[in-house]
Amino acid sequence: MADEKVLEGQKWVNATYAGVSGYVKCPEDGRTGWSTMYSFIMGLQHELGISPVAASFGPTTMSKLEAYKSIPDGEENKNIRYIIRYGLFCKGYWGEYRDTFNADALEAMKKNMGIWQEGQDAWNRSVQAKVFKALLTMDAYVVVAGGTEKIRGIQQWLNGRYWEKSAYYIGPCDGLYSRDVQKSLTIALQYELGITSPNGNFGPATQAALQNHTLTAGATGIMVSLFTAACVFNEPVPGETEAVRTTFTSTFSANITEYVRLFQEFSYLPQTGKGDYDTWCQLLVSMGNADRAVTGSDTRFVINADRARWLKSNGYKIVGRYLYSPDPDFEKEIKPGELETILAADLRFFPIMQVHGRDVTEYNYTTGFQHALIAHAQATKFGIPRGSVIYFAVDYDATQDQMDPYIVKYFNGVVAGLADRGKKYIHGVYGSRNVCINVTKRTYARYSFVSGMSWGFSGNLGFPLPANWSLNQIKEIGGIAVGGNGGTIDLDNDVWRPGGDSGVSSLAASASPAADFVAYIDELHATAQAYKASNSISLSASQLVMEFVRHEGYGGADWNILIGPFHKDWVSYAKSKGHTVKKQFTDPNSGYELGAEHLMATANGHLLIIPPANPKSVNSGDIAGWGGDWMTFYANWRNDEEQYASGKAYCEAKLAKPGVASSFGFNDLIEDADGYLIARACAAGTPINQIVREHYANRGGHLTRFTQYFNRRFFTAADCKDQAYNDLTTEHPTFDVARAALITAAGAKSPALLANEPGGFDKLQDFCQGFADAIVARVGAEP
Repeated sequence: MADEKVLEGQKWVNATYAGVSGYVKCPEDGRTGWSTMYSFIMGLQHELGISPVAASFGPTTMSKLEAYKSIPDGEENKNIRYIIRYGLFCKGYWGEYRDTFNADALEAMKKNMGIWQEGQDAWNRSVQAKVFKALLTMDAYVVVAGGTEKIRGIQQWLNGRYWEKSAYYIGPCDGLYSRDVQKSLTIALQYELGITSPNGNFGPATQAALQNHTLTAGATGIMVSLFTAACVFNEPVPGETEAVRTTFTSTFSANITEYVRLFQEFSYLPQTGKGDYDTWCQLLVSMGNADRAVTGSDTRFVINADRARWLKSNGYKIVGRYLYSPDPDFEKEIKPGELETILAADLRFFPIMQVHGRDVTEYNYTTGFQHALIAHAQATKFGIPRGSVIYFAVDYDATQDQMDPYIVKYFNGVVAGLADRGKKYIHGVYGSRNVCINVTKRTYARYSFVSGMSWGFSGNLGFPLPANWSLNQIKEIGGIAVGGNGGTIDLDNDVWRPGGDSGVSSLAASASPAADFVAYIDELHATAQAYKASNSISLSASQLVMEFVRHEGYGGADWNILIGPFHKDWVSYAKSKGHTVKKQFTDPNSGYELGAEHLMATANGHLLIIPPANPKSVNSGDIAGWGGDWMTFYANWRNDEEQYASGKAYCEAKLAKPGVASSFGFNDLIEDADGYLIARACAAGTPINQIVREHYANRGGHLTRFTQYFNRRFFTAADCKDQAYNDLTTEHPTFDVARAALITAAGAKSPALLANEPGGFDKLQDFCQGFADAIVARVGAEP
């Protein structure tokens, strides 16, 4: 929306400086942006006697401004007063203006920056050089969407303590951890460490000084403040421990120790609970301590027997190699017999797919599709087994504005290309932290291989390690003399995370990753048929299979009310035949572990309770699947309302996101979709063992699960939103019981009560829109 005062400023600056050498006009659209700020900077340069002017607030502008003076409300140069005036307008600071800037607005901005000084009226109402520089940026000094007051408080503290030091400039106070905030923190740390020329780079002097500043429980002082600031910037630790938060404080408390242990565990560091050197490094830069011991590596050099022996003897357990090179004679591409040599040395390997990939123009859907086909063909040629993860590379500093139009589209092409070949292989992503986070969020990459050693990449500054990180590339080592026939090689050191991608340990042919689950259902179904024959019962063998798999985790009193009890005689019979409940299996599409119990409980509910004819209605069968997950997710939102006032924003952050701890996680949505599709096939007469085999086979229904699920259960985006709302508000005894167990028992307000509050109906509708958006987005992501 256009702003009249911003538009007034744009017209004024263009009219005033149109004839100045080097001046570039800004759009006259009433919208604040860098082009407008650059025009004001060029206007200021002209007033300071700089010619030609340029769209940059550099050292010359700063030195001229410092020499000029601190600018009071009554500054003689009218044009400088106007530049300040319109800069404040662009920042959102208003007041009564005539032909000068408003000192009250300036004071308000300084308070928000954290630099206002009690009792210093003249100073507070004047514009100092660094304040002028900050004024003509796009930095915000109030919390913006996604920001927190906790982070804003640290930003203000950093500004207030360090802004007058020569290397420090006033940073944003928007509540967001960003590259600018990370640099500000590093400069502050360098000052406290006594570094001669602080510059925000994590160089050798800073690293050496930090090794003498290990912090332990009970420690106090400024170093603890800086350490805990870094902890807050890196919270929460992804996974099941996201509820554990830390505090910005000058005392190393028990809470800090708990958080640090969790952070160290996630980052694969020794869990000391201390602010030791490794932890300092990991909090501050993407490569962490680049000299720490690692077990992973990757290289463009062919691994022959001598090189494999050298890797093994030097502590490496896995090595990454490239599937393809445009020049097949170049050493980069895997050579025939090489993988067998690696495995024979008791090493594992992981495949990397990169064709150039160093420029944004190389990333689009078509190229991603083609690269996936090449990767599939090469991996198959080398005998790499089904279900292996292939890391597709983004080997340059992709910026956030390039993610959706280029990087994500490329990976959508990768997903489609792999699916076109039956999804024999699963895609991972190599790139900066931000690339890995975006690609995982939007295309569900199974694992991330982080280019951490490129610590200066914008995509590695101000971003946490992705939740699904499996490898972190931290240091390049050149000219390694291997000896024998190994010659000299270059190698990248990679931190290999336990519990992540296990890599390839054998070239033996393998079936679908879900083959064990298919065999399990086959055997259980045969037993169910035998039970039916000997007991003359009318229940289908498919229903009996569902009941057995869900009876331990989803067989209590609440499930008796929801869909009825499981048949205990049948369960006893199946156990007597040696059957046990299978808890998990691997999804051949995503590579994630799925919960068999939840899957079969969902299928059981949808089988017993026919979906309603009205496309906007819900029933207790839905509660057995997505509807119950949605109720629990609602309760979590209401309990997290202080951080997520917007329900839609909460959905965008936590609903079915890979690697994000949530009561309605990515796995849950897959299980809900598959459970529904299995139930509908069984209801149509297909035995459960057959539909499970067809669904999880190489080219089975898992390839289009979300499209099928949406089309067969939710129909349209509007119907999907209405179903989400009705699930939370329908007046029915079964729904009342479910909401009591899943919502009010969790301490959350009833959705009906929320809807009756002022503004509550719109808030609940916004939340339900978030559900519809999440479902529809997954339909669009499928090939």
